[in-house]
Amino acid sequence: MEQEAEDVPVIYLHEIRRQYMQGEAPLIILNGVKLALWAGQSVALVAPSGSGKSTLLHIAGLLETPDEGEVYVAGAPTSQLSDAERTRLRRTDIGLVYQSHRLLPVFSAIENVMLPQMIRGLGKSAARARAAELLSYLGLKERLVHRPAELSGGEQQRVAIARAVANAPRILLADEPTGNLDLRTADRVFEALTQLVRASGLAAIIATHNLELAERMDRQVTLREGQVVELKPGQQHH
Repeated sequence: MEQEAEDVPVIYLHEIRRQYMQGEAPLIILNGVKLALWAGQSVALVAPSGSGKSTLLHIAGLLETPDEGEVYVAGAPTSQLSDAERTRLRRTDIGLVYQSHRLLPVFSAIENVMLPQMIRGLGKSAARARAAELLSYLGLKERLVHRPAELSGGEQQRVAIARAVANAPRILLADEPTGNLDLRTADRVFEALTQLVRASGLAAIIATHNLELAERMDRQVTLREGQVVELKPGQQHH
């Protein structure tokens, strides 16, 4: 049985189609996207702005519904779920990291990481212990009680990563998580992120413009004419 479970992707996007109306004409963003990720696997999504990266991440994160196709999470289809069920699944199984950290400014680093756990029903001391462990793992042991304004950009983004994985999700989705950082800081944040993915067996899709960072991940994919295309090592996304 265990072998079977391992064969099931943690997330599988199947024949995803999404279009928007631009005046009278449909603008096709995703046109039959297929993408499967297994536990502990990191995929870099390297594609130019306007190619549909954010739409793909929103659909994978159950924030947006595709026009056609299915998102399977651990083998289970999600299209027929109610809004409440989708929200619950997002809260338990999916972690999201954005380009801007979106931390709550009135709370300290540790409180920002405790909050999603307490919303899910974990007790305060257990949430605090898990938050401290995660932040320490990400090199922020000395910064637990600092508020976001007292942290550097790279530190803020690492707190945001800790918050995203606080509830031990199966899936991590990151949209240009190092986009606002200088190269050296981006490098450190990326390193922390990929270590965390491997250590916790997450399946991660990370959208990035940085090809050097993308090449450190298990797979690199791009979007071409609304479809996901696997990139060969060293192949550019132009």
